[in-house]
Amino acid sequence: MRRPVQTLLLTLTGIGLLHATLFTDIYLRYVKSGLRPLLIVSGAVLLLLGLASAALGDGRERTYDDDGREPTPDHGSGHGHGHGHGHDHSGAPRVAWLLFLPALSLLFYAPPALGAYTAARSNAKPVSVQKKGFAPLPATSPLPLTLTDFTRRVQQDRSLAIRNRAVRLTGFVTPAEDGDGWYLTRIIFTCCAADSQTVKVRAYGTEAPSADTWLAVTGTWHPHGALGTGTAEAALDVTDARPVAQPVNAFTDDLPLTPS
Repeated sequence: MRRPVQTLLLTLTGIGLLHATLFTDIYLRYVKSGLRPLLIVSGAVLLLLGLASAALGDGRERTYDDDGREPTPDHGSGHGHGHGHGHDHSGAPRVAWLLFLPALSLLFYAPPALGAYTAARSNAKPVSVQKKGFAPLPATSPLPLTLTDFTRRVQQDRSLAIRNRAVRLTGFVTPAEDGDGWYLTRIIFTCCAADSQTVKVRAYGTEAPSADTWLAVTGTWHPHGALGTGTAEAALDVTDARPVAQPVNAFTDDLPLTPS
């Protein structure tokens, strides 16, 4: 791959990273928000390297011998018996041009975020044990909870404080594996999309909405298993389900940052 092409690739990649992190929230589809400063620095470095390469390049096209070396000028008879044939053997394989696809995608068509397709094919994230006990629940009704907090209350809270409490959970729809019912789902990034994990709450009482639809769901714990123990199912009897916009913090299991 010749210098002008390498320069263009560096420049496009740098611009794409800066565009995704400075002017949009696209980067949140792939990494946690805490990595934004590193992405900005990376984009700036790539852009500067591209500009420096363009400024320092001499613009000359070189020819090479069949062994990849520059030919030695023939100062003899002038018959041009050097070994250079005018062929450039320094080019990279054609597949290297595919490197332009991710660079251009950051500018013109970002790959879609992870959703129901991924969640349906991944195991649920194990909920950590609450070691310090549970604080009393506020009297708010419905009570906003994350999917993780709801699951932990259902399976670990021996005070049974969640019994008969109306709660409000937010996530996207994932159809159940058996085709019967659906799950309210959140995908959680530890670092980036490559290490994502899934937390799900089974929904009862309504027909399955379209996959990947974001909902704010209100309901009460669906009695299945012994509440406060590991046998209890993290499930909800749904009384209300309203479509909401995908929150900015879609790949955490935090309460939504956008109004719903």
